[in-house]
Amino acid sequence: MPADSLDPPPAHGDPRKTALKQQISRPTVLVVGLGGTIAMTPSAADGAARPTLSAEDLLAAVPQLGDVDADIETLSFTNEPGASLTLEDIEELASQLRTMTSERAVDGIVVTQGTDTLEETAYLLSLLYEADAPLIVTGAMRASYLAGADGPANLLAAVAVAASPQSRGRGVLVVFNDQVFDAARVRKTHSTSTNAFTAPDTGPLGTVAEGHLRLLAAPAHQPLPITAALTRPARVALYTATLGDDGALLEPLLDQVDGMVIAGFGVGHVPACWVPILAKAAQRIPIVLASRAGGGTTLTRTYGFDGSEKDLLAHGVIGAGHLDPYKARHLLTVLVRSGADHEKIRATFAPAGTTPEGRG
Repeated sequence: MPADSLDPPPAHGDPRKTALKQQISRPTVLVVGLGGTIAMTPSAADGAARPTLSAEDLLAAVPQLGDVDADIETLSFTNEPGASLTLEDIEELASQLRTMTSERAVDGIVVTQGTDTLEETAYLLSLLYEADAPLIVTGAMRASYLAGADGPANLLAAVAVAASPQSRGRGVLVVFNDQVFDAARVRKTHSTSTNAFTAPDTGPLGTVAEGHLRLLAAPAHQPLPITAALTRPARVALYTATLGDDGALLEPLLDQVDGMVIAGFGVGHVPACWVPILAKAAQRIPIVLASRAGGGTTLTRTYGFDGSEKDLLAHGVIGAGHLDPYKARHLLTVLVRSGADHEKIRATFAPAGTTPEGRG
């Protein structure tokens, strides 16, 4: 037995223990404020909520953050409702965060924003953000001045996840109501509940309990960040199939865009009268077929009628698999803006949607 194993345990406050602790650096978490309900206060004019609080204000409202073993910094990036954020805002944010993580010691990032577009910005960030430091997106369903405001608890949980070593290298995660979600699968499924976010196909990846991340699963596919410059202007539309739509509005819209996502019925079906319109357009622009159902995947060969998934794939349409229409639109937009050709787009969608691609 080694001699040092016979030494008595150090007493409380032993200088050796103190020196060791000082050598272990605390993680640094950057909290970035974009606005949204979590940052809203009532207007003096009409009492309606508007975003006014800075990232520093959000931290000041959560004294329990002092119990998290992390140093916290802030950046007030913008102060907009979620519905007013733009693709350019998120691209600029991703660029700034890439620079900051490469130039300084940032171990984790928390982005607070409006929940209206949170599921979309989280996925878009997962396509653009490239660093080992985890990026956690959160927000609130109830403003800070309302009874039962959930913003402080969500922020506290998000900081804990951002500071956790288990999160490192996992890209972008969404933390809401003490649940941790994959950015590619999370959906806002309720307009007012504090339990508004779910992942219909997979459920949460983990939970936050007693201030710590409890990771239970890992995503089937983690997208590789798209590093090509997004210099090409692109307008990508999302068009939803509905009963009785004869395609009269679809055809002129296709002539005005650089790409389109079709939110089809069920596993990827559209009215038969749409097929000639989509087949013609698919020769010119990329068209992606997603499901409007809210859960599940598009198929490739189960149905063969006119307007079925097999029929559309045979005419050059690209399947989105498990990607919902909103996320499929962001992936297609980034790819078109990066100058990707049709085959590159098809090859990228296959693993992103965790589905095989097929034409017949």
